[in-house]
Amino acid sequence: MIHAIVAMTDSRVIGKRNALPWKLKGDLPRFKKLTSGHTVIMGRNTYESIGRPLPNRHNIVLDFDQRPIEGAVVCDSITEALRVARSYGTEIFVIGGASIYEQMLPYVEVLHISHVKQDYEGDVSFPTYDTVDWKEVEREDFEDFTAVTYERQSTPQQISL
Repeated sequence: MIHAIVAMTDSRVIGKRNALPWKLKGDLPRFKKLTSGHTVIMGRNTYESIGRPLPNRHNIVLDFDQRPIEGAVVCDSITEALRVARSYGTEIFVIGGASIYEQMLPYVEVLHISHVKQDYEGDVSFPTYDTVDWKEVEREDFEDFTAVTYERQSTPQQISL
């Protein structure tokens, strides 16, 4: 199953200058709990903002220049990234950035969104999507954000591998 996990404001801001513009108590432990033991797919900029492969996960980095990364598999296309991810036999989590979310969203079956309660300025936004296609299945309130899990109501696009 393909998931996307993101923290964003009501105006869909997800980043500023290749970093998160907030510190949300409880969000990173939630991220770790959901993604540990699984596969994460991210773009090169997201990888560089993290600075290292995420432990206890299969790390796949999309980079069209295919610069090698120790501890991660580098792929130059969504198709290749999904082929590699599926070979691990774990859940797949798309973790950013914006262009990776945009390319992967048609294939995502579950969205895990941390809705940030405060508005922040940023230079990167989550892509627009039709909220009618998604049904809320879980909600948990935190001090600075509300964690909501949505499941796609329609069949996601399939990609031939």
